Amino acid sequence: TDTIRFYEKKEILFPKRLDNGYRFFDDECEKIMQLIIVLKQLEFSLDEIKLLLTLEKQPVSSKCNEVGIEMFQQKINRIENKILFLQMAGHQLHKVKELIENNQYMNNYHKIQEMTECMYKQLTKGDKE
Repeated sequence: TDTIRFYEKKEILFPKRLDNGYRFFDDECEKIMQLIIVLKQLEFSLDEIKLLLTLEKQPVSSKCNEVGIEMFQQKINRIENKILFLQMAGHQLHKVKELIENNQYMNNYHKIQEMTECMYKQLTKGDKE
């Protein structure tokens, strides 16, 4: 309920009001909520979501198309970078697990630290792109 009110306040969601003041969520509201949930999982900000919903209501134009394409390309780049990082992180975690097996943590402490630094560099590299 709080989230829905928040989306209303941010002018992202517009449920209809019944005579008694209750909100009525029609099929359009439900579809917008589904879209918001999906886009939030893809790390779109509320401002980006609002922009996309605004563009959707505009007449089709080259400008709207360019804005949408640019936004989606940025998200694609971020997601691809995140996938690469998570693949590397999974591989590194397997290595760390092997390095700490049989109480070998202290013997391999410096190797683990180096791996952490490597992962950090990869993570921050993705943020700069």
